[in-house]
Amino acid sequence: MNKILGLAALVAGAILLYFGYTEYNSHASQVTELVTGNPTDNAIWFLVGGAIAVIVGLGLVLKK
Repeated sequence: MNKILGLAALVAGAILLYFGYTEYNSHASQVTELVTGNPTDNAIWFLVGGAIAVIVGLGLVLKK
């Protein structure tokens, strides 16, 4: 059961990382970064959430 949850977390993390990457490279994020020096909050949350989900997923899949 943990392996299934781990795989689901890996897939969800990969999807969040993809959305974060595309959000980070969007025009809105680039304009915000030009003005404020920081990318949009959505991009950061997607990237951080995706990284955490991938780490948790790997932990569940590799756990014996």
